[in-house]
Amino acid sequence: MDSQTSINAGYKDNDGRPVTVVIVGAGHRSLIYASYAEKHPEQMKIVGVVDPDGERRALTKERFDLQDENCFADVEELIAKPKLADAVINGTMDHLHVSTTIPLLRAGYDIMLEKPIGVSADEVLALYDEAERLGRKVMICHVLRYAPFYESIRQTIADGVIGDIVSITTEENVTYHHMAMAYVRGKWGRLDKGGSSMLMAKSCHDLDVMAWMKGDVRPVKVSSFGSLLQFRPENAPAGAGTRCLADCSIEDSCPYSARKHYIDQRLWSGYVTYNTHLGVTLSDEELAESLRTDSPYGRCVWHCDNDVVDHQTVIVEFADGSTGTHVMTGGTSRRGRTIHIVGTKGEIQGEMEEGAYFVWHPDARKGHIYSEQRIDVGVQEDMHGGGDLRLVADFVKVLKGAAPSISSTSLEKSLHGHLIGFAADQSRLEQKTVEVKRV
Repeated sequence: MDSQTSINAGYKDNDGRPVTVVIVGAGHRSLIYASYAEKHPEQMKIVGVVDPDGERRALTKERFDLQDENCFADVEELIAKPKLADAVINGTMDHLHVSTTIPLLRAGYDIMLEKPIGVSADEVLALYDEAERLGRKVMICHVLRYAPFYESIRQTIADGVIGDIVSITTEENVTYHHMAMAYVRGKWGRLDKGGSSMLMAKSCHDLDVMAWMKGDVRPVKVSSFGSLLQFRPENAPAGAGTRCLADCSIEDSCPYSARKHYIDQRLWSGYVTYNTHLGVTLSDEELAESLRTDSPYGRCVWHCDNDVVDHQTVIVEFADGSTGTHVMTGGTSRRGRTIHIVGTKGEIQGEMEEGAYFVWHPDARKGHIYSEQRIDVGVQEDMHGGGDLRLVADFVKVLKGAAPSISSTSLEKSLHGHLIGFAADQSRLEQKTVEVKRV
């Protein structure tokens, strides 16, 4: 059974009408989710766009063949008109998530909301209260839950294969080129610009997975440690300039060279080159000129204005006495997400990018120590292990009245991971153990 089939197993669409959707914030992530409408037009149709950038509006209008009257500069323009769709994909920047979602809920829209839900525990809980009051559906884009790797592990735990969870250890290794693009040079490099800490911008997926594996058992206490250790001016190598293509004498040998990342390999083009995700292209010469002069992505990684951490460890205690640990490290050679869950009857360990995990059980027979079973789940080419469009499929299904899957990221089921993250950042800054807010 393929990944798309498994999400829709046992589900029959008796409506026959595609779910209609407005894109709010026509950025890279929103357009990935919206591409589901191109692959499955019988299930979802994009009918409008909201974005303050005129070029993005025009390009999105052309891509999805939208009507002029359904293209808006801001949410206020959209909600001033009669409701024109079933739902919204909200892919605005982190600090705008709650302030844009609440008016949309009040206007009658169900929402698929990019993570993180918001930038503080208080505003996230305020959104939850409003969604509950209005009876609206809000699904959070915790796409890792929909990756076959994590979905299979969650089902194995639900089936009781390893007993009750004693401890969970997760790890996220953020590659040097991803770290440089997003959390040093890019939009999430400063807390006051991106709105979220690096932990919440990058690893709220992993904290969500940890909380999801624990089911309804809530987190109660958190401690956390981390800092901005590597990407600081005093750590710049001798000969480093302020811009890779302008004044750097070591650019040719530097692993963080903007030329190597963004021109030679065309890494992260959806972020580095404005509106690439909407079909805009730049020649190597045009991109080089931008990186040499005004692009933030042309800056030296040791001479940026970044202030978010580049590594952080989170330790969690749950209400039943079990524990969880997450380690996020930026600047690694290769990316990878790992998980190790120890239960009262056995354990699970695997790496998402390998597309398989192992289930181990104690085996005290003579000549044995443990039994081993390898579970192959496959791995998709996208960075979230195949979860992106499977999440959209579940969202469409739920809007049509079907029961959500085991991976459901409904707002009420997505709060614990966020509350862990906010408590972790408070713990790191205040150097103390923090109690997790109750829902």
